[in-house]
Amino acid sequence: MTDNTAVTKQAETSRNDSALLPPVDVIEDAGGITLYADLPGVSKEGLGLQVEADTLTIEGEITLAVPEGMESSHAEVSLPRYRRVFTLSKELDTEKVGAEFNQGVLKLRIPKAAHAQPRKIEVRVA
Repeated sequence: MTDNTAVTKQAETSRNDSALLPPVDVIEDAGGITLYADLPGVSKEGLGLQVEADTLTIEGEITLAVPEGMESSHAEVSLPRYRRVFTLSKELDTEKVGAEFNQGVLKLRIPKAAHAQPRKIEVRVA
């Protein structure tokens, strides 16, 4: 990401417990940013989103059900949770974050604050 990208960097996790890093796409436009996070195996109830100051935290608990009477003999996903932390730009309005979750894909829309929005200046004739 470039220096003027709204999500500037991934912050260090504040906990020592292990978690998978979900892949995240960040798209910036004139009105704000949209994040798409892939969280397969996470239910809506297992999803946790938090914005505190300039930090966005995405967490998800994986619920993979094994049919009754069977046990897993091989598992490539051994960690039961996702966690990703981002430091947000001061240009973003964290009071207006919108979130949608559909088929394991989280979509977050964070608009730019009014002072960071492009605006047209009207020129008057004197």
